[in-house]
Parts: sequence; structure tokens; C-alpha cells
Amino acid sequence: MDILRAEAPRVAVFRKEHFNAAHRLHNPNWSDEKNTRVYGKCNNPNYHGHNYELIVQVTGPIDPETGYVIDMKQLGDLIKEHVTERFDHKNLNLDTVEFADLNPSAENIAIVIYSILRDQLADHLDLKVRLYETERNFVEYPA
Repeated sequence: MDILRAEAPRVAVFRKEHFNAAHRLHNPNWSDEKNTRVYGKCNNPNYHGHNYELIVQVTGPIDPETGYVIDMKQLGDLIKEHVTERFDHKNLNLDTVEFADLNPSAENIAIVIYSILRDQLADHLDLKVRLYETERNFVEYPA
């Protein structure tokens, strides 16, 4: 296969994980009326929860010695240690430093997860995070 003998091909690999978390979408600079109008049920003062599905995409060259872009066990362990253990069964607004002053919208959660994982990966690897808040609603970062 000449393609494998030339420059190392770049391949995307994916790891799917999940976590459960509660949150409240709320802007403290707005009135209660405006928060309710903009966020609806997501502004419930008693919070609400989601079963988040997380897909982490890592793209890079195949290592000629291992045949891997990244060891999927290692990637799974990174996600577990740095994301799921941090956010699973937590109230994102109350239990995490990341969202103490940041509205935990799906968009912001995806960016935070990206930032956490980006620091754990080699520079030559590209990263993309897709986060499903519901079966029909998901975000992806970077876009």
C-alpha cells in the first residue's frame, strides 16, 4: 500500500463517553422575567439535568510503530480522569469551578471540555468535541 509508505496519513478517531449533570441557565445581570423568557424551563431555580453524550474526535498522523493516531485506552482514560470524574453527577453551577461564573450552556460546556482535553494531548493532534445535551440537540467545538 503506497499510501501507507508515503507521508503518514491523517486519520480521525472517535471516543464516545457520557455523563449526567444538572445545571441552570441563568444570567445574573438580567431580571427574573428576562431569564425566564430567554431560558424557559432551563432557568428552573431548582436546576434540571441531562444525560450528556460526549464524542471526542482526535485527528493526526498514524504512528508507524503502533499503527495508532492515539491509543484509544489512553484517550478513554484521559476523558474519564479529566472530564467525566469532574462533571458526572454534579450540579455544574454549584459543584464545579469551571462554571462558577460561566453560564453552563451546552456551547460553554463543550468549550470547557475542549480546553481541558487540549492540554492533555500532543500538539500534533487536532481535537474536536461534540456534546449531545439531548438526542436532538448537540454542539460541536471547534466549529
